Amino acid sequence: MNLATYFSEHTGVGVMATSDGAGVVDTAIYSKPHVEGTDTIIFIMRDRLTHKNLQENGHASYLFLEDGRGYIGVRMFLAKVDESTEQELIASMTRRHLTPEEDKARGDKFLVRFRVVKVLALIGGEEISLQ
Repeated sequence: MNLATYFSEHTGVGVMATSDGAGVVDTAIYSKPHVEGTDTIIFIMRDRLTHKNLQENGHASYLFLEDGRGYIGVRMFLAKVDESTEQELIASMTRRHLTPEEDKARGDKFLVRFRVVKVLALIGGEEISLQ
């Protein structure tokens, strides 16, 4: 699977699951990731529970349910690589455009990069290889 092609050709709903250092799990709706290379994805996130959990536990899971009939999509197992607060880079990758005042009112943004450890089909245990 080529992640850049997959996410450019499909629409749907994404859900990220994280847990804190004690293992308490949270889920949150997230847009499609930005893709870098063959096995790296990037999310822009605010300093909310998902981001806070990643400070304690750098592992996450991202589920993407494709639009349409049935349950088609992928489950991605992720390991945090790094994060950045470089505002120019974040602004260049931000898809949602708010006024500067609205954006500031919503809080700080972080660019969080993950290595994709494993990809499974949405239903069942079939592993999907990355290209």
